[in-house]
Amino acid sequence: MTAQNLPYHPNPSTPKLVLPEGACDAHCHVFGPAAQFPFAPERTYTPVDATWATLTELHTKLGLSRTVLVQASCHGTDNSAMLDAIAHSNGTCRGVAMVRRDITDAELHALHEGGVRGIRFNFVTHLGQDADLDAVRDLTARIAPLGWHAVVHFDANRLETLAPVLKSLPVTLVIDHMGRVDASAGLEQPAYQMLLDLMEDPRFWVKVCGAERITRTGPPYDDAVVFAADLVARFPDRVLWGTDWPHPNIKKDMPDDGALVDLLARIAPTPEALKKLLVDNPTRLYWAQ
Repeated sequence: MTAQNLPYHPNPSTPKLVLPEGACDAHCHVFGPAAQFPFAPERTYTPVDATWATLTELHTKLGLSRTVLVQASCHGTDNSAMLDAIAHSNGTCRGVAMVRRDITDAELHALHEGGVRGIRFNFVTHLGQDADLDAVRDLTARIAPLGWHAVVHFDANRLETLAPVLKSLPVTLVIDHMGRVDASAGLEQPAYQMLLDLMEDPRFWVKVCGAERITRTGPPYDDAVVFAADLVARFPDRVLWGTDWPHPNIKKDMPDDGALVDLLARIAPTPEALKKLLVDNPTRLYWAQ
């Protein structure tokens, strides 16, 4: 039996922070509607329907005008819901897919034409079986000519084992949710130091979202903001941010997306840092090709 997800926040606040023109939510999802885009039978959780129409309404309220949709495990390798949303976006949306190892070159090119610019691999216990490392090596070699990148989502305790593999891959790599470090363990914790070591390689990027995932104190996520701000200060040209709407697998304290936007005043405290995080960096990674 799959776990049933909590519904997303019914009435998120309007942020106090005014975002720069062209601001991008570089990590969010669309789920279903299940009647049109069924969920994968092997999924470990069942989300509520979270449609493109609802997401665009939220983005208008938050001051976001561009989107990167990330395929999540509940839809498996059927990227249809994501591709449908991109097709309705008038060029304001890109995607990160999940694919089978046996995907054909023609299918990869079709995904590219549909707005996909990367593929995602999961190494997170609650999402089921890890991505096969041989498949990771094979697929990253095949997407390199397309100019795509790989997004890697892992539990922090996997990083010591994964780091050598990730360093060997021939593409840009984007790390989800600050490596899911334990925000209560401080900046000196080994997992965070290993993340910083990876980031010294210019092929690595990191998403400074997921404060609600790594926090141990809960809203307003003061413990997690420290990590996000440190990453933005250290690597201003290789950081991305997103809402993670509709926040799959959050067990309590469903985030207010307006409040998450307002955290950016602390995460990227200067206009220059904020513009790089929300406009310049996603443009280079998702709209340059």
